[in-house]
Amino acid sequence: MTVQELPTGPPPEVSELGLTDEEAVRLLTTYGPNEVAAARPVPLYARVLTQVRDPLIMVLLGAITLTVAIGDYADSVVIALVIVVNTAVGVVQEMRADRAVAALSAMSAPTARVRREGAEREIPSSAVVTGDVLLLGEGDVVPADARLTHAASLLVDESMLTGESVPVDKAAGQDDREESALHAGTVVVRGRGVASVTATGAASALGRIAELLDTHPEPTPLQRRLAALGRVLALVTVGLCLVFFVLGLARGTAPGIMAVTAISLAVAAVPESLPAVVTLALALGARRMAARHALVRRLSAVETLGSVTVLATDKTGTLTEGRMVVERVWTPGDGETFFTGSGYEPVGEVHRDGLSAGTGDLDAVRDLLTAAVLCNDAELKPPAPDSSGASDGRWTALGDPTEAALLAAAAKAGCRSRRDLDVPYPRRDEEPFDSVRKRMTTVHGTPTGDVLVSLKGAPEAVLASAVLDEPQHVLDRAREQAATLAAQGFRVLAVASGRRDDVPTHARDAESGLRLLGLAAFNDPPKTAARKTLSDCRAAGITPVLITGDHPATAGAIATRVGLVEDGETTHDTVVTGRALAAGEVRDPTDVRIFARTNPEQKLDIVRAWRARGHVTAMTGDGVNDGPALRQADIGVAMGQRGTEVARQAADLVLTDDELSTVVAAVEEGRRVYDNIRRFLLYALAGGTAEILVMLIGPALGLPLPLRAGQILWINLLTHGLTGVAMGAEPVSPGAMRRPPRPPGQHVLGDGLWQRILIVGTVVTAASLAAGLAARGMGAPWQSVLFLALLVAQLGVVLGLRDRLLARENLFLPVAVAGSAVLAAAALYVPFLQAVLHTDPLGWAALGTAVAVGALGFTAARLSRRA
Repeated sequence: MTVQELPTGPPPEVSELGLTDEEAVRLLTTYGPNEVAAARPVPLYARVLTQVRDPLIMVLLGAITLTVAIGDYADSVVIALVIVVNTAVGVVQEMRADRAVAALSAMSAPTARVRREGAEREIPSSAVVTGDVLLLGEGDVVPADARLTHAASLLVDESMLTGESVPVDKAAGQDDREESALHAGTVVVRGRGVASVTATGAASALGRIAELLDTHPEPTPLQRRLAALGRVLALVTVGLCLVFFVLGLARGTAPGIMAVTAISLAVAAVPESLPAVVTLALALGARRMAARHALVRRLSAVETLGSVTVLATDKTGTLTEGRMVVERVWTPGDGETFFTGSGYEPVGEVHRDGLSAGTGDLDAVRDLLTAAVLCNDAELKPPAPDSSGASDGRWTALGDPTEAALLAAAAKAGCRSRRDLDVPYPRRDEEPFDSVRKRMTTVHGTPTGDVLVSLKGAPEAVLASAVLDEPQHVLDRAREQAATLAAQGFRVLAVASGRRDDVPTHARDAESGLRLLGLAAFNDPPKTAARKTLSDCRAAGITPVLITGDHPATAGAIATRVGLVEDGETTHDTVVTGRALAAGEVRDPTDVRIFARTNPEQKLDIVRAWRARGHVTAMTGDGVNDGPALRQADIGVAMGQRGTEVARQAADLVLTDDELSTVVAAVEEGRRVYDNIRRFLLYALAGGTAEILVMLIGPALGLPLPLRAGQILWINLLTHGLTGVAMGAEPVSPGAMRRPPRPPGQHVLGDGLWQRILIVGTVVTAASLAAGLAARGMGAPWQSVLFLALLVAQLGVVLGLRDRLLARENLFLPVAVAGSAVLAAAALYVPFLQAVLHTDPLGWAALGTAVAVGALGFTAARLSRRA
């Protein structure tokens, strides 16, 4: 059943008694359960075939066929092992993507309270149907999209869907407005509500996001580059080996010998250890990232990070702490007072005009915050130790985050806690906050026998002549200050208080003749490291972009504070809203750096726009609303601590410390991996080029068959084996994070690498042939000298390509080179290997000639680094 076939829109007319059992059964049978449709499972064989179709793996399959044909079973086993390991790793990593949609189902409420046939029932959330009457209370997860019919102080956390850092007030009776709409998967923070279900399953908010998630990830930049390289290698290698075969026949060499030698040359020319090098480099990179608080979910993502040109980040919990804080308090007599401190910790400094404010200077501020504590239903929960007895020291909020922030600010200013105030000022009545009145009022008894009224709410609702008994100029100043703070991205509440001799019948009756205490400005403050992180991104050539569901003023203010845009650069035109995107007012989204009020579909469109321009995008997020964009981006980055399961499953990288700076560290590891892959390609392809050129040019110089098939394969085994694989563990190059990312369209052999390959390959070819010719002139076994010279020269190239010759981070490489050198000597002096490889022992003079060629290989590699 498609989404279009499911019932959506206004609920059908249902009495307050709810559906009958018969109607519920009929609707459930017709439209199916209230579940996110599971993706059709991909069979294992299809996953394997997808991996095997990779061009480089196809080349290796051809190589294994050739090695079996010539009886080189040892090389066949090695190549087969490489294919099996790489295919298995690819299949396992691909299977994790299918868990993202399943995580959406787990987020839905396991049970729901509904009213059917006039009775309240608790049913599985999967049994909820369109038209059901939902009964919602504090802590409930909304099981389906619904429209409110009754609400009492209802506050809903929609951050997982919208990215809003503040819970949203909901009210009934607004048929066509978002205020009365509830969305599947959101959580009731406060109050109660009755709602009629409008959409279930795939037609709900979660279902629509699940549909966006149901896409297959595209190949990474590295996969695309290596696929192109594999095709080129296959064509060039086959072509050159055919030329070698034809030239050999023209010289009168036996067809059988030429066929076996040509096949051996083809096997040697293909760097069959490249997949193993890539896998090792990626795996080691993933391990290093884990030590730096970044868990890799897809190995190819390690390298992709090094290619990132655009970092699209959300706001709440990524650039900011994800917790509301009172940063400023304005009072009519004293002006602004500033608060420091993070989160809900009741610790911090209070200052005015840059000077620490003493207790006597805070009387007006303390009056405001005391009133806010009385008119408050939240609680601050101190840090709780985990099972090991340790604690992260973070205080948490129970209830409305804004009210919790007021409690923390009151503690910083030295006010009494609500528990201490409840004794002398017990609450007698209250008028809860709702989205229509936009204010909350409480009435308290006092030790003197009169009544204390405390009120807080939106400035437009409090700064009204019917509520306050203040001169007009005070109200005008307060309105001007509230507008200024709102334009700076703050959420603003006004607080008022008053005393009465008579006890009002209802709290609402006390909302008049009150005294304005001032304004409180709230913010979700930026993280301490956010500005430096974005600065590091720019230094590395990465463009940061902010995409949030929050208010445009808030988005602009945060972007300025963290340095995403320059101070004063944020204007009405620089912050683009989702509505403007939907209306087609933005010609090119890649010209914008700040997006606000965006929905999941628009986040997806923004990421696609950057990718369509050829950029490699990284997207960070933590909510369900970020899931589609995380999947679509070249590299999705989810927050591990506060992120939803959907975001973690859709991402390629999970930050266990929720710090954006960890992404920068991961980018460095990505560049390290790519540099090591290019370093190996230079080494392996220069060696392969040298082997082919030796075989093609040698006969013209009087060396009829420069190398035998077994000798070629032995060189291949020692150079492309452990020595080549060890190159994947080389340390990061100096200055890796001070250069721009490579152009997304750049070939893996680009930026001068193929020229360096030709230069090094030519030097190794010339030196090796010279050694062979010199040995023939001395009467020494020239083929054995040529064999050793070509092998040692390639080992010299390995050492010459290191950034730091004596680097201790990768001792595996010099050990592997030494081991290959020992095995090279064994080929000349061990009788069994002499017979198999047709080699002869060398004297000191011939041996010295071959070793000198190795020095030339080292020198050529060092000089090529400066080319």
